[in-house]
Amino acid sequence: MRYCVVVSKHQNCDEGFITMISMRLTVIIMLVAFASRARSEGAAGPCAWVRASSSVVPLGSPVTVTCEVSEGCHLFSQRDLHLDWRLENRLIPDGVVATESGRLSRIVIPNFNYTRAFLVCLARGSPSQVVGGLQIRAGYPPTAAQNISCQTNLSFPNTLVCRWDPSLQETYLATRYSLHTEIGDLDQNHSYELPPGVHRYNIPRSDFVFFSEMKIYVKAANELGEAISEPVVLEPISAAKFDPPSIVKILAGSGCLKVNWSMSQQQTWMKNYKLNLEVRLRAADSGQWPEQLIFRRLVRPAKFVSQCSLPSGTEYQAQVRVRYKQGPWSEWSRSQSGVTLESAPTGRLDWWMKVSGDPVNKQLNVNLFWKWSKQFRANGRNVSYVVSMQKAASAKGRVCSTAESYCTFQLPWTAKKKVYLSAVNAAGRSNPTEAQIYLPKAQRLVSVDRRAIMDVSAQAQNDEHLLVQWRSLPYPDLKDIVVEWRPLLKTGLSFTHFEITEPNQTSLIIKDHFDAYKPYRISVYPRFKNGPGVPQSDTTFLKEKAPSMVPKIQIKKTQKSNIDLMWKEIPLEQRNGIIESYKIFYWHKEGPVKVVNADLSERRVVLKELGAQRQYEAFLSVSTRGGSLNGTTIQFNVDANTIDAVTIVMIVTASGVSLSLLIITMVMICFSKEKWLKGHFWPTVPDPANSSMKRWTSESTQATHLDLEWEEPNPVYLSHLSLLDVPVKSTKLEEDLWLSSAEDTSNHGESPCGSPFIPAYSGSNSGSVPYATVVFSSPCNSPIAKMPNVYLRSESTQPLLEAEESFTPKCYQSMEKDVAPCEQCFFGPSVEHIPRDDIVWDNFPFLQALSINEEQGY
Repeated sequence: MRYCVVVSKHQNCDEGFITMISMRLTVIIMLVAFASRARSEGAAGPCAWVRASSSVVPLGSPVTVTCEVSEGCHLFSQRDLHLDWRLENRLIPDGVVATESGRLSRIVIPNFNYTRAFLVCLARGSPSQVVGGLQIRAGYPPTAAQNISCQTNLSFPNTLVCRWDPSLQETYLATRYSLHTEIGDLDQNHSYELPPGVHRYNIPRSDFVFFSEMKIYVKAANELGEAISEPVVLEPISAAKFDPPSIVKILAGSGCLKVNWSMSQQQTWMKNYKLNLEVRLRAADSGQWPEQLIFRRLVRPAKFVSQCSLPSGTEYQAQVRVRYKQGPWSEWSRSQSGVTLESAPTGRLDWWMKVSGDPVNKQLNVNLFWKWSKQFRANGRNVSYVVSMQKAASAKGRVCSTAESYCTFQLPWTAKKKVYLSAVNAAGRSNPTEAQIYLPKAQRLVSVDRRAIMDVSAQAQNDEHLLVQWRSLPYPDLKDIVVEWRPLLKTGLSFTHFEITEPNQTSLIIKDHFDAYKPYRISVYPRFKNGPGVPQSDTTFLKEKAPSMVPKIQIKKTQKSNIDLMWKEIPLEQRNGIIESYKIFYWHKEGPVKVVNADLSERRVVLKELGAQRQYEAFLSVSTRGGSLNGTTIQFNVDANTIDAVTIVMIVTASGVSLSLLIITMVMICFSKEKWLKGHFWPTVPDPANSSMKRWTSESTQATHLDLEWEEPNPVYLSHLSLLDVPVKSTKLEEDLWLSSAEDTSNHGESPCGSPFIPAYSGSNSGSVPYATVVFSSPCNSPIAKMPNVYLRSESTQPLLEAEESFTPKCYQSMEKDVAPCEQCFFGPSVEHIPRDDIVWDNFPFLQALSINEEQGY
C-alpha cells in the first residue's frame, strides 16, 4: 500500500513520513486486532500482558516495561518464539531488550523523552504480530499558583472575587486547581474545585465575613503530584473597592480651603469607620493634575478636611478618593471648584523689551512684554498690570494700564530710561518690577553687536512641544538669554511669547499651544548688561505634511535645445512645512522619465539637450518632511530653428564690434583731413555782420583758398557786386539819416567800397537788409581767368553791421600781362589825383553797381 501527502500545490511522497504514518496505523490496527481477539477468546484470557512501572512518569526518567505471553496463547506453540519491542516508529535493538524466556521479555528505557508515546510488544515472524502494548505519558509535577489577589464587591450581590496566575512551567499533564478558605474566628473551612483552565472564583457572601480575617490559598494537582500556594490573610472589607465619594462643598479662607465630602448612598453604612482619604488640588487654569498628592488623612465620612498655605485669590479644583486600610483606592470623585480669599500680588514679573528709535521726532518706540515668574503669585482672579515712569503708585507717571501681557508706548530720548511694572488686583498692588530701557543699537555708545548666539535650530520634540537648541559664546557681561517665538501667520503683539534662560543654557523645551502645519518664528537673543545683542532665528513647524498647492510652471524662454522653466513661491499659509525640494519630472513618449532638482531660492530649472521636434511633458513635485505633492502636467515643444541665446549674443557682439571699428575709422579720417573736409563740405562764407572790404580781401579769401601754395595771400579782384533790392518801409527819420550819410560820403569823394552804407539799409533796428554777393577774380600776378564773371545773389537776411572805420583802398598791381607792378588803384586812381568826373564807370562794374540811381530816389 502506498500513501501520499499533499504538499503545497503538488503531490509529493515523503518516504520517511509515509513510513512513520504507516507504522502508527499498523500498531493501532494490531492493537485493535489484539483486543478483538482477546474478547473473542473470552475465558481464554489475553494472549499477553504488558506491564510498566507507571503509565505516567516524570519526563526524562527511566521506564521499565515487561511483556509476558500467556500459556494459552496460540503463539506459544511456536518453538522459535521471539519477542521484539517497538517505541512509536522505532524498533528497539536486541541489546537493550532483556529476554528471560521465550514467552517473557523485559525492556528498560533509561531516559523517556516523549510526553506521550506507544510501546508495543511484537512476536517476531513474517510478518511480525503484536501481542500487547500500552501508552506511556510523561510530564512534570505542578508548581504553586502565584499572585493571589482578592477583591470584595460591595455592589449587589456581595461577593469576594479571587484570582491567581497558574504555573509558568509547562507540565504537559492536565492540572487541576482548587480554592481553599479558612475563617479562624468562626472555624469555617471551604474548598472550591475548579475545572481545568479556570484561574478565578467568586466566593459567595455566605462564606465570608466583612470584618473577620480569613486565610485563602490555592492547591494545584496533576498525576505526578500537587502544590499549595502561599496563603493570603485579609479582611474582606479591606479588599473592598468603594464607590467614588462626592464633595459636598468647599469653604474658602485666607489661603485655605475646607473640603466637606461623603460616601455614596449605597455605602453610607461605612460612616462610622475611619477611612484613608486623599485630596488633590490644581489651579483652574492648569491643564494637568500634580503628580504628588496635596495631602492624605485618616478620617470619617462627612467630616471637613482643610488645606492651608495656598496662594490667595486662586481658583482651585479639588478631587477626593478613599480606601479602607490597605485596600484598593476608589476612583476619584468629580471635581469641585473653590477660590481662596484675595490678597495683593506677590513676587516679580519676568519682562522682555524691544526698543526702536525715531530720529525725526526724537522719540523711542517701546514694546514691553511680561509674564509671571516662578516666584510670582497673583493672589487674585482678576489681575491687571500698570506701567509707570515712577516707582510710587500714582497716576501722574503712568504710561500704560492693561489686562494684557504687553504694552506699547513712546518716550522722548531725554526721558528717564526706567519704567516700573506692577500687578494689580482688587486687594492691592504688587511691588514694582524695574525694567531698564536701552537705546537702540544705533544710538548706543557701547556696541552690543557681538555674536554671542550661533547655530539656532528648532524642531518638534513631540506632538505638543518644540525643542530649541543653540550654541552660545562666553561673555563676562552676558546676563541671560531670551527665547522668543510667535506665529508667522498671525499679527499682533499678543501672539509674541518669550522665555528667559540662564546664560550657560543651550536648549529649551517650549511647552505652549502650537497649531499643527503652521509656521513659527523662533528667535534667541543674548541680553547683556547694556542691552540685547544680535539675535539668531529659525522657522519651524510642530507638524508637517505635504503642501496644499503646487505652483504653476511658467515657460520663461525656449532656446535651440534648452528650455527654461520657472515658478512662483508657494504662499506661506499653504506650505504646511519647510520646503525641502523642488523636482521637475519630464519625458517624451519615446524616452524614460528624467528628474531634475531645482534650487530652493531660484525656483528655476533649465532643461538642456532636449531633442528637436519632440513634444515633452513635465510636472513639478514639491516636498516637505511630511510628504510631497505633484502639480499639473504641462506640454511643450522644442523648435530646432529657434536661435538660442548664445547665437544672439554672438551676432550682437559682432555687429557692435564692427560698428565700433567703423565709427573709430571715420573719426580718425575726420581728424586727419579736417581742413580738406571743411573746404568741401563747409565752405567759408564771410560774415557780413563782422565784415568790411578790407577784411574780405585780406582774411576771407586767404581762408577760402588755403589749398593754393602761396607764400602770401595776394589781393583778388572783385569783379562784380550785386545788390538785393528789397523795398523797406522807412521812417522819415531813417531816410534823412541815410541821405545825410550818402551825401557826406559823396562830398569826400570816397568810393562806396570804403563805406558800410548800402542803398536800402534801414539801420540797425530794421528787420532785414540787402546782402551783396562778391565774386573774386584772379589776383594781379595770376593768369587772367578765361571764365566769364559770375554774379550770385545772397539769400541771407542777417543784418550788416555798421563799419566802425573808413579806409582808402590800397593800390594793387595792374591786371594786364607783362606790365610792371600796378600803378593805379584797384578801384582806379585816388580822388586826389583823378577827378571824379573823369571816372569811367564801365571799367569798374563793382563801383557801377554802387552808383546812385537818381530815378529810384537814392
